[in-house]
Amino acid sequence: MLRVAGRRLFSLSQRSSTATSLAVSRDHTFSDGGNSSSSPRSAPSSDLSHFNSYHRSLIRGFSSQVLTQGNEVGFGSEPATVEAVKTPNSKIVYDDHNHERYPPGDPSKRAFAYFVLSGGRFVYASVLRLLVLKLIVSMSASKDVLALASLEVDLGSIEPGTTVTVKWRGKPVFIRRRTEDDIKLANSVDLGSLRDPQEDSVRVKNPEWLVVVGVCTHLGCIPLPNAGDYGGWFCPCHGSHYDISGRIRKGPAPYNLEVPTYSFLEENKLLIG
Repeated sequence: MLRVAGRRLFSLSQRSSTATSLAVSRDHTFSDGGNSSSSPRSAPSSDLSHFNSYHRSLIRGFSSQVLTQGNEVGFGSEPATVEAVKTPNSKIVYDDHNHERYPPGDPSKRAFAYFVLSGGRFVYASVLRLLVLKLIVSMSASKDVLALASLEVDLGSIEPGTTVTVKWRGKPVFIRRRTEDDIKLANSVDLGSLRDPQEDSVRVKNPEWLVVVGVCTHLGCIPLPNAGDYGGWFCPCHGSHYDISGRIRKGPAPYNLEVPTYSFLEENKLLIG
């Protein structure tokens, strides 16, 4: 706005100087043609002073340029803001007519300013808290996932020497109730002959019950229970044989069947997970 006003006033000054020069030249023409001894007219000089005083009053409300001697506002070679930066001075004229100015730290506005700042900070803190809670809730497990995290199994209906398959977290789990002969056979194996050596006592919490994940450790197939060369499980996909303790004995599988986390709630209650 200041730059536009300066340009307009500069154009007006150029027009006024042009008009003044024309008037002066015309005055000289009349004076030379009529009477050479008569004095030139004084009207152009009075008109020019009147023009300068008039435009100074107009510029005072729109310019922030410093008033220095020999450099009038709006008629300099550079914009008013540039001149003000180059020659800083406290004598700056503001437009008090169009803008109401308050002194810094007005007590009448202090309570309102505190209220607005405090309210804005409270709103920002509430939104941030809501976003953090939403993020935490989105990262937590849903109800259906929590329901599948654990599985309770009734062992009272399982006969000795049989295997039951249950589903836990989308994977099959083999629960085998072993007989005394199965327990003796599992403990009589030489650990040096095993690919993944593990004692039977490490893989079970109760020697009567064996709980393993029914996924072959080779390529993720599901072995067949009560099959194979060692009386445990047999994977027909690539020929892996597991014994009565779920240990790999023959075939391409590198590891034993996985033992999940489980616990006995009661004598005939098993909790997987």
